[in-house]
Amino acid sequence: MEAWHYKAAKDQDLPPKERFRSIRREHGVIGASTCALRWGLMRTYLHTVHRLRISGKENLPLHPPFVLVGNHSSHLDALVVGSLLPVSMNHLIFPVAAGDTFFRFRTTAYLSGMFLNVLPMARDGSGGVPLITLRERLLSDGCGLILFPEGTRSRTGEIARFKSGVGMLVAGTDVPVIPYYLRGTFEAWPASRRLPRPHRVTAIIGKPQRFRNVEHHRSGWNRIAETLELAVRLLGEQPLKLPTD
Repeated sequence: MEAWHYKAAKDQDLPPKERFRSIRREHGVIGASTCALRWGLMRTYLHTVHRLRISGKENLPLHPPFVLVGNHSSHLDALVVGSLLPVSMNHLIFPVAAGDTFFRFRTTAYLSGMFLNVLPMARDGSGGVPLITLRERLLSDGCGLILFPEGTRSRTGEIARFKSGVGMLVAGTDVPVIPYYLRGTFEAWPASRRLPRPHRVTAIIGKPQRFRNVEHHRSGWNRIAETLELAVRLLGEQPLKLPTD
């Protein structure tokens, strides 16, 4: 039997207010348990208030590492996608959001980091960590990332062009990228509303894609972004085969 070795958490040397913003953030036993509880409550809310439906559930990953990418038009998006994954993985799943928006103040940093497990990404050179660091964490720690390649919420509900950052994360790796399309989150909670309203939400999950043979430089990143954007658009156009209420 292999000897047991104690390993200290990577973020244990950080003060609390910095831990919420840190790429090194880890959950202990209590943290993982409370994370599972929070996501359990979120699932109940989504199924009760938004009558959440799922198409293509068999395409969801069974273990990390992986990246989930899709359209972004609401603050509900990360909650919906995170709720689709097994409870046992929730403490390993990190939605990626703009550090200058969600981690600018202590209160929002705490809620984003501890309640939603959000990791901060640098945008316009400030407020988070660079994509190359997220790539290193993805490859070394076996986590799952929820990414919104449009860069910001749509104000119309239409998909914008995907930015090349998603390509930088996965080019030349065997990490599966799972595209998804969300219907109804824009109507339920658009950027123009302060609070969500009841509305049916549907998540359509596509087949995993891998980009191990794509070169890890800008041309490859752009090609990956274009490929994933097309995959998400096609998911949004396909008819659903779901039972009606």
